[in-house]
Amino acid sequence: MRLGPGRAWLLLVAAAAAPALAADAVAGRQKALPCAVCHGPLGLAVALDAPHLAGQSAQYLGLQLRAYRSGARKHEVMSLMAKPLSDADIDDLVAWFSSLQVSVQPVP
Repeated sequence: MRLGPGRAWLLLVAAAAAPALAADAVAGRQKALPCAVCHGPLGLAVALDAPHLAGQSAQYLGLQLRAYRSGARKHEVMSLMAKPLSDADIDDLVAWFSSLQVSVQPVP
């Protein structure tokens, strides 16, 4: 059976999302305690040079943590933090941070 581009894309997205579905956001919250120093306890950064993680997409967060772990993306602190993480650790962290809701309101 040959898949068209639309179906192939859906399969790719589903495959990328599968680990996040099996992940544990409660475990991720516990594993994120060291992250709070820079990224805040609820994923809203407290360090000036750290990004907010709350509300980021699971796919983006997972790709970035894996890139830090492998050395494909370099940052002095994040490379050290990500190096010992297992795939399950990353999936749990991603589940936690992507589960956080962020709302935005324009300034009147």
